[in-house]
Amino acid sequence: MPEYTAPVRDTQFVMTDVLNLQKYADLPGFRNADGDTIAAVLEEGGKFVSEVLFPLNQVGDHEGCTRQQDGSVTTPAGFKAAYDQFVEGGWGTLGQNADYGGQGLPHVVSMAFEEYMCSANMAFAMYPGLTAGAIAAINVKGSDEQKQTYMPKMISGEWTGTMNLTEPHCGTDLGLIRTKAADAGGGSYKISGQKIFISAGEHDLSENIIHLVLAKREDAPDNVKGISLFIVPKFLVNEDGSIGERNGVICGSIEEKMGIHGNATCVMNYDEATGYLVGEPEKGLAAMFIMMNAARLGVGLQGLAQGEVAYQNAVTYARERRQGRALTGPEDKDAKADPIMVHPDVRRMLMDARAFTEGARALTMWAALQIDLAHHAETEEEREEADEIVGLLTPVIKGYFTDKGFETAVNAQQVYGGHGYITEWGMEQYVRDARIAQIYEGTNGIQAMDLVGRKLGRNGGKALMQFAAMVTEEIEAAKADEVLAPLAAKLEKAGGELQAATMWLMQNGTANPNDAGAGAVPYMHLMGVVSLGLMWLKMARAAQARLADGASDDGFYTAKLITARYYMDRYLPDAGALRRKLEAGAESMMALPEEAFARG
Repeated sequence: MPEYTAPVRDTQFVMTDVLNLQKYADLPGFRNADGDTIAAVLEEGGKFVSEVLFPLNQVGDHEGCTRQQDGSVTTPAGFKAAYDQFVEGGWGTLGQNADYGGQGLPHVVSMAFEEYMCSANMAFAMYPGLTAGAIAAINVKGSDEQKQTYMPKMISGEWTGTMNLTEPHCGTDLGLIRTKAADAGGGSYKISGQKIFISAGEHDLSENIIHLVLAKREDAPDNVKGISLFIVPKFLVNEDGSIGERNGVICGSIEEKMGIHGNATCVMNYDEATGYLVGEPEKGLAAMFIMMNAARLGVGLQGLAQGEVAYQNAVTYARERRQGRALTGPEDKDAKADPIMVHPDVRRMLMDARAFTEGARALTMWAALQIDLAHHAETEEEREEADEIVGLLTPVIKGYFTDKGFETAVNAQQVYGGHGYITEWGMEQYVRDARIAQIYEGTNGIQAMDLVGRKLGRNGGKALMQFAAMVTEEIEAAKADEVLAPLAAKLEKAGGELQAATMWLMQNGTANPNDAGAGAVPYMHLMGVVSLGLMWLKMARAAQARLADGASDDGFYTAKLITARYYMDRYLPDAGALRRKLEAGAESMMALPEEAFARG
């Protein structure tokens, strides 16, 4: 049977030693986030997910969700009781707006808990995760009345939320949507159409579900400029805030899918359902991107989370499973075989996983801190810079993390050999669950195109220059330490590859857009490699500083330095290969005639 322990100490190391959260204590949101409070949230949150959510992970996978004849959906056994405990514990309120019942803690704290929850039970975590995205959109674009009506109960967890974007004939190209919104007077609309792949679209966890639906009003342009966003509750809400009559929205079916069986992925049918415009007419894309950006960071977190839980179990197996002898001679002469941990190739897979997950955790939390600073930093310039860097790295976190998270889960499964393919060991579920993260909320190819086509050149490349300056500053600071200098030199070389690849794209991508398209994924991975390299140099500096200050080392800080060295040795060389792939351009990729792809 699989197991999971929340990586609380590693999280605290990043928060305290790498991000130095203490220095933000005077900013709004951070004032109540002292060390004791954060420690309590992480410890209790880790305990909650390990004891309550994790035991339901395989249950949810085996049972799945069931649609009843009336269109309602029943979640797997134990999910409703676990959700009630989630609500009672206030776990969904951590980083939410205190004006509407949230605790107002920094986003960096709530994101740490979200990682634990995704590792313990990714399918369950999606129910509150989708709600958080819907809350974010209403908070920014909703009217005061809408905020007062919906946000308190969504934040408390009494009500949940969804995002309704995709239709059978369109995914990324939202200009093709056909869902219609007819003006019903009095500020309401009648919404008609069908949406597919709607995560958490119908379930029995909460008393109401608040759907955020993209649709086109009558006479609106029949393209991407004609999209508006609407609140469509499962049950209408009375003036006093109580639940009213059933709305005209129903789950038509539940998708049969590869993984995340514990989450209801629904086909949603809207039959003149009452909806309410969010924000300005025909400005739905702006509101939608608030949800999408939140969701993309959350999906990147899922890649990290599935990699983490798969890694933990692979380590346990590698220490216990005995096969063969170490290449240098028997390690345990009293046994007939050594633990497979002694074999270099097993170590390769485990060290790859460790280097990725710890680096990704640091980058995720650093990005979450930037979100906090984008709202609460003291100066407008600081707020703008934080917002720019989050925008730049969002497609990297979503795309690179989920690619590597899936790869990590596969390698962890590989450590098990044949047992990894057997259901009872749990590893094949992590592979299946991790796979969706590369697809939804915009496939990773779309993330790469967003990075190259929109984010690099935005505001004259301000965010990219800011990122490059951060890398350079960290490298220069590390060069003064003889232990860190070799690591800094390797990151400097990889940073040079990223700079050269960027210049190539600027020179060739505009002249031939196919060159930009062909190089987008390698570029996204290259930026991912360098971004995690930046985090590893930060962590190495922090660990080295603690050792230099005489901190007692039970192996934690030394392990950080060793893993940092491994990352620089084994990951950063990919930067050169990725640059060469990018610079190969699109010619050979696009040369084959379309009809030549067919066999026979």
